Amino acid sequence: MPIARLTTAAAWSLSAAAAGVLLVGCSGSVSVGSSDPKLSSDKLADTVAEKLASTTGRPKPDVTCPEDLAGKVGTTTRCTLTAKDGSTLGVSVKVTSVEGKKINFDIKADDTASPATN
Repeated sequence: MPIARLTTAAAWSLSAAAAGVLLVGCSGSVSVGSSDPKLSSDKLADTVAEKLASTTGRPKPDVTCPEDLAGKVGTTTRCTLTAKDGSTLGVSVKVTSVEGKKINFDIKADDTASPATN
């Protein structure tokens, strides 16, 4: 199966960021204020972006998450990292543990980015 090559500097940066995340691994945790822990999609996206930036040593990327993350072990969601050139990279988030109101989760970027649509 041929591997798509990314040709722009921004796409290369996106691939390098993904490789860094895959090699190092990444996890996060956030404390929330409700009785049923739930992390809003905006806060999740911000936390994922911060963790990816700190893991890769690159600027904080643009990340969006489509839904809130329920504080239940095993819950997963998919977020999207978008590079400046419009290429995207999927990011999986999985809840690993919940300690009271603190949600701990792992973050894993996909192996390959999708090119920008014209």
